[in-house]
Amino acid sequence: CIYQKQEPVNIPKIESETLKQVLNLPYGFELYSLLTRWNPLNIKRPYQKDDSNYKILVVGQGPAGFNLAYHLTQEGHQVIAIDGLKIEPLTHKFKAIKDIKTITSNLAERVASGFGGVAEYGITVRWDKNNLDIIRLILARNTNYKLYGGVRFGSQITKEIAFKQLNFDHIALCMGAGSPNIIKLKNNLARGVKQASDFLMNLQLSTPYKQNSLANLQIRLPIIVVGGGLTAIDSATESLAYYPLQVEKFLKFYEELLEQNAASYISENWSEEESLIAHEFITHAKLLRLEKAKKNGDVNALLQKWGGVKVIYRKALQQSPAYRLNHEEIEKALEENIEFRANSTPVEIKLDKYGAAKEILVKRNEQIEALSAKTIIVAAGTKPNSILASEDDDFKLDGLYFRVIKEDGTKLIINANAKKQFITCRNEENKAVSFFGDMHPHYFGNVVKAMASAKDGYPIITKELSKLPRNKIKKTDFITTLDQELKAHIVAIKRLAANIIEIIVKAPLACKNFKPGQFYRLQNFETTAKSINNKKLIIENIALTGASTNQKEGTVSLITLEMGGSSNLCKYLNIGEEVVLMGPTGTPTEIYKNKNILLIGGGLGNAVLFSIGKAFKAAGSKVLYFAGYKKSSDRYKMSEIEEASDITIWACDEQDNLKARRADDFIYHGNIIEAIEAYASGKLGEVKMPLANIEHILAIGSDHMMHAVKKAKNQALKQYLGTASAVASINSPMQCMMKEICAQCLQKHIDQKTGEEYYVYSCNNQDQNMDEVDFEHLNQRLKQNSLQEKLAHKLIAEFEYKQKNEA
Repeated sequence: CIYQKQEPVNIPKIESETLKQVLNLPYGFELYSLLTRWNPLNIKRPYQKDDSNYKILVVGQGPAGFNLAYHLTQEGHQVIAIDGLKIEPLTHKFKAIKDIKTITSNLAERVASGFGGVAEYGITVRWDKNNLDIIRLILARNTNYKLYGGVRFGSQITKEIAFKQLNFDHIALCMGAGSPNIIKLKNNLARGVKQASDFLMNLQLSTPYKQNSLANLQIRLPIIVVGGGLTAIDSATESLAYYPLQVEKFLKFYEELLEQNAASYISENWSEEESLIAHEFITHAKLLRLEKAKKNGDVNALLQKWGGVKVIYRKALQQSPAYRLNHEEIEKALEENIEFRANSTPVEIKLDKYGAAKEILVKRNEQIEALSAKTIIVAAGTKPNSILASEDDDFKLDGLYFRVIKEDGTKLIINANAKKQFITCRNEENKAVSFFGDMHPHYFGNVVKAMASAKDGYPIITKELSKLPRNKIKKTDFITTLDQELKAHIVAIKRLAANIIEIIVKAPLACKNFKPGQFYRLQNFETTAKSINNKKLIIENIALTGASTNQKEGTVSLITLEMGGSSNLCKYLNIGEEVVLMGPTGTPTEIYKNKNILLIGGGLGNAVLFSIGKAFKAAGSKVLYFAGYKKSSDRYKMSEIEEASDITIWACDEQDNLKARRADDFIYHGNIIEAIEAYASGKLGEVKMPLANIEHILAIGSDHMMHAVKKAKNQALKQYLGTASAVASINSPMQCMMKEICAQCLQKHIDQKTGEEYYVYSCNNQDQNMDEVDFEHLNQRLKQNSLQEKLAHKLIAEFEYKQKNEA
């Protein structure tokens, strides 16, 4: 029954085909939905049990999370699920579904809801992800289930808030895998090098592959994928599929601009390198267009001619995890002409004259060979997501994983006997926290094991709940409270300067937990985003620091600089519109008591320093503040800056007539470094806070500005400064902002004593040792999508110009 003459029967394929046939029947979805609620073959629980009114917080809606949510609702418990990713609202009306096609869509046009965690962004489109929407709809129909997206456990909700303020009875952590393994080789994070989790999350959730999307993700051929697991194979097939879509969209946007503008206008701010890349993209797109017009055109042959995609693995193909776990994925990849090079160990990444990857050196059969590679995707596995252990002392680690405790609270050694043990801690009221899926030492590694953890673990949760008194809060009242506390809505949008706007968002728990220096992730929803010129104005993940909060109103003030792309789309948000405001995230700025502090803010960086300066002053410290601007019109909220400082020096590159409003403040015409030097030397007037007395320096601004401060601190200003510690708030490119998940924000450091390189996740800790930050690396990372960002900026400017004329 299992084996035929040659190859094994493909049981998963048979099961999938059965499901597909049922779903395609008239009211097939309803038949399937019924069987999820009533299963006569389940002797213990043939249908959903009576409501228990116990309230469970399930953190994460990946395979472990949504399976656990299903089992717990069937047990009669009320499940509130949260996920740090954006969860698009359901557009389906709750009525009987006769035809499955009414709730499914073409995968190239499907709205990526984020539901399903890694199943949403880590599984190739070869699989029908409409099935994720089916799972979600089945759960959403259950009155015991409610899902909130853009909510990070440890940010809006903590263990204390969940148990004490919101009155949950149990917390189940299904937070999946954590930080990727960073392989050690020279230039391992140069421009053009991406971690697989970063690439796949960006591709699937920001949807740059959609022809009406302004989202950006630049890759160039040839592509090398490092790794031998299923994620490596996924990255290879997805990058090969995405490249033609990317260059075709680039050409489409370029031609749209050419209709009304000269080519010189479109490319006026392109660098030499960007011009070369644009020529490459346009040439490739035109050749693809011609090839597709042929009767028997061969697009794949063109992609191979341009270098194609290769997967390199340090061992034999048969030893790779992908081969052992699912050889069919490798077969499909080989059918697409993806080359698999076994026994190849990466040694070094070589860079071109612009600082981007051009080739990778590999050791194969004791020989070093160079492989051309303009894009390198690293899929070297991940660690469990245990970041909570650094945020809450109650979460203890046993090696890489959370510890497991017995019912009496004593530690249980992680071994085979602990396989079906899931409790990691309890509070004084005996409310417990459990963990599942990739977070668990016995269930990590794949989707099936994650699902198994949920099936094995839900009876443990029910047993834990039976020890607690029944929750008396009504389901409807509970949901009303959570809606008020967790949902985020736009309250106001104010223009502060020509290209600076303030966004005020009502999000009570996001507001309540904010500490100076932390930031948020702002997004809108694709389903509610405006469209202009057939372009969806989808705001990609933007990191915005909280300028201030109003605890009474539950609002957060965010200030953004319009630099093109998503930052220019914020002004199109409507008052009352629901948005995603995930956070606060990052590490709060360390506030010193009774010290002399030097704050250096450049442009938008000054918005960050409002709350930080006030916190220093409240702690008894003295604050000397240098506020730098390019133009006088860039200044805003001057009173707030004055409130955050004892002495302020206003530095402006262009001449203006501004006068100091306080006796000890000064005005300087020139850049901020010159202003600091002029103040220190006494050229501006009496020096009431000498730099020699400064004990701590904090700089926030552009990468160029912070780099200049670092150089000046050790050169031009060295004679004035004492032994002050110095940190810079690093503005790395960011994506998930959920602390050590996607690796987009990795920042290179160089140890001053040993000269060794090490890396810091900027979304976890943005305030970094200024002297050890490699600012050239930061500059390169910030330029990874610069060409596409500049083209998007021109497109936005074009339709804004048209709108203005029409008005």
